[in-house]
Amino acid sequence: MSNMLLVPSLRLPTGAPSLADAVAQAVRDGVASGELVPDQTYSVYQLAELLGVSRSPVREGLLRLAEAGLVAIRRNRGFSVLPPRAHDIEEIVEIRLAIEPPAARKAATRGTDEQHAAIRAALAAMADAAGRGDEAAFWPADRALHDLLLRTAGNARAATIVAQLRSTTALLGPPTTAGGRTLAQIHAEHEPVVKAVLARDGAAAERAMRTHLETTGALLMARLTDRAGP
Repeated sequence: MSNMLLVPSLRLPTGAPSLADAVAQAVRDGVASGELVPDQTYSVYQLAELLGVSRSPVREGLLRLAEAGLVAIRRNRGFSVLPPRAHDIEEIVEIRLAIEPPAARKAATRGTDEQHAAIRAALAAMADAAGRGDEAAFWPADRALHDLLLRTAGNARAATIVAQLRSTTALLGPPTTAGGRTLAQIHAEHEPVVKAVLARDGAAAERAMRTHLETTGALLMARLTDRAGP
């Protein structure tokens, strides 16, 4: 079994919503930096000691990573790293494509004026964050917009599913901005969706959402493929 003390650069990030989230991020960062490698088994106990937290948040963080397909939990209270696969992203995007474009159509045709005002405000928050180059504010606004569209369509369960899928995507790799895509470009992809929703043009809203998700999915899969190498 590998000794976690051999990876001193592994650190618990600050600002995570919970200790389990921080542990998951620390492990993902370790995978991205090459400190944690496939085909090795690492100790949960030593990981907890290294990060200075109890074993409970470590186990919870690892379970989230296992659900995302990034690690495998071993019987001997350890875990091993699984290389991220472009296929994982492809599956997530396929599910989102089945849910979100039709929801955008419904949000356009069924949403109330109050709901549409909230959607407009979420897009404005994205624009403001993009103008400042503030990723910490941009991504919550992005998530809020997608969530509002789904809930405006009348499907709270779909909103919960998409939120979980987005969390899994975040664990699998860095956002598309890491590959040069700007916040302004991402905001611009959402503009036609919101414009169509506010105009109550369901068909246009569905097309725009489909285009946005397909673009995002292609970029995410390309990044994972590039990281995997030949």
